[in-house]
Amino acid sequence: MLLPLGHADFPGVPASVPTARQWARDLLTGKIAAPALDDVLLLLSELVTNAIVHSDSGGGQYGVVTVCVALSNNHGDSVIHVEVIDDGSADSLPFVRAATLGGDGGRGLLMVELLSVRWGVHHDDEAGNAVWFHLPDSTPGREW
Repeated sequence: MLLPLGHADFPGVPASVPTARQWARDLLTGKIAAPALDDVLLLLSELVTNAIVHSDSGGGQYGVVTVCVALSNNHGDSVIHVEVIDDGSADSLPFVRAATLGGDGGRGLLMVELLSVRWGVHHDDEAGNAVWFHLPDSTPGREW
């Protein structure tokens, strides 16, 4: 069962990262456990940053990054689903990069891979890229 909680569009500019994070915080506070919320906000920040830096969403005044948030329940396991959709790139698809010790990049998708229970990428030539992740939610008394 999937329970959509919300989606929002943000301009493809660096100032949208904290705005998207605050939107997700407002949306999820009281709906999921606090530790899960912290992880969602961290990974969301990384994906929105990646969308702005590495896709066409950050390449002009009309670029947009869309964030979708939902809860799902699969056989009694409650999961938070977050998806970040960007305008794609002619040069590359999202992938886990090898981070260097002194480098200032290459850790976003690595964190997604390490902290999430599942994640993936969808590409569509017209719609762009969608990077999603699932995190477990241990909120007591969750009713479905």
